[in-house]
Amino acid sequence: MNTNRRNFIRSTSLATASLGLAGPFSQSVFAGTPSDQLNVALIGVRNMGFGILERHLEKGNVNCVGLCDVDGNLLEKRASDVQKSFGQKPVLYKDFRKLLENKDIDAVIVGSPDHWHCLHTVYACQAGKDVYVEKPMANSIAECDVMVKAGLRYNRIIQVGQQQRSGKHWQDVNSMIRNGRIGKLRKVNIWGNFDYGVGQTKVPDQPVPDGVDFDMWLGPAPDRSFNPTRFHGSWRMFWDYGGGLITDWGVHLIDMAFWANEMKTPPKVTLATGGNLSFENNAHETYDTMSVIWQHDDFIVSWEHTAGTQGGPWDKNYGLAFVGDDATLVVNRQGYKIIPEWDDAKQVEKTSGLEVKMEGENHGDHVANFISSVKSRNTPACPPEIGRAVAVAAHAANIAVRTGENKLVWDEKSGAFSNSEKANNMIRPIYRSPWKLPEL
Repeated sequence: MNTNRRNFIRSTSLATASLGLAGPFSQSVFAGTPSDQLNVALIGVRNMGFGILERHLEKGNVNCVGLCDVDGNLLEKRASDVQKSFGQKPVLYKDFRKLLENKDIDAVIVGSPDHWHCLHTVYACQAGKDVYVEKPMANSIAECDVMVKAGLRYNRIIQVGQQQRSGKHWQDVNSMIRNGRIGKLRKVNIWGNFDYGVGQTKVPDQPVPDGVDFDMWLGPAPDRSFNPTRFHGSWRMFWDYGGGLITDWGVHLIDMAFWANEMKTPPKVTLATGGNLSFENNAHETYDTMSVIWQHDDFIVSWEHTAGTQGGPWDKNYGLAFVGDDATLVVNRQGYKIIPEWDDAKQVEKTSGLEVKMEGENHGDHVANFISSVKSRNTPACPPEIGRAVAVAAHAANIAVRTGENKLVWDEKSGAFSNSEKANNMIRPIYRSPWKLPEL
């Protein structure tokens, strides 16, 4: 056995032992199997996670060997769905640590709430599994940092679920912008107006539903009574579990802006304002109204949302407008349009216009890219470094408003804000015992 492999197995065994997991684990379970089958498991089966699992199973060479969720009723339903649609019978778990002890699992899909992304991903990496983790990468900046380190330390493939990176029309847009189709790119305006970003109508706390392990659902988040407005679906409107619209839909669109400018680190300056300006009878902490500007050298990106409304610029409720010297390119998942600038001196348009309509979604392409990366060990379309850069930008905007600082300056070298200790105090979450943020 060579030294690197010996050190890997030793470090993995020690790490997993400290987490109560069995070890050692194979460095590359899937790469060592003779068949072309990939064995996957899903943690968090309710919504997006299950959709991503379906995209995996539709590929035909993927087996679902495990499902895990704290809601036993939902777990049984999803097991039935898998068996009915794909003829497979996964093992069911309510504790993800038991799932990770299954050495037949090659890769784990993390579809749990945001406050669980870090622990589920890091523990899976330590257990020798590759990971497809839903966006946003994590619910805090420090958790994103740990996840990047975990992928590197344990030599794991991590794909963050920012699936537009695998979409052809997004790739075409990116290529046109980088190749000067709209002239010099100076600014990107982003907006996202959705009716779901305002939470549910307030109700009193209630008993925990039968079949739900609510203590495990809370995990590292603070202890509190059960309330349905903070549970399935609407949890993302509370700081303990999510970051609202900007970390949910926002990261998809922010990612496209950063990609066009080849940004792989968080922006240097964040200017943000916002608050809860409407829907007083709804249960939510995250902001229903926000305006944000990020600046990185000579590049500016803006974000706007007014949750509960569905109008927006260019007659679209969400999208991006890439503003160049020669044209503006407006794009969302339905297609894109190039609107040329007019040259007054020459009395001609500076470039030609173009409109392309699109249908469908990119989850299947992103899953295919992940599977390919697991096989080849090549970098996936959205590695953790990219997921981190985008998540940090979104978290910085929320932190700027929450602290009242409004302007924050990010120092990538130190991994902290250079102008605000109040903001720095919000980089690292406080975990509820016995859970601990891994030190890597």
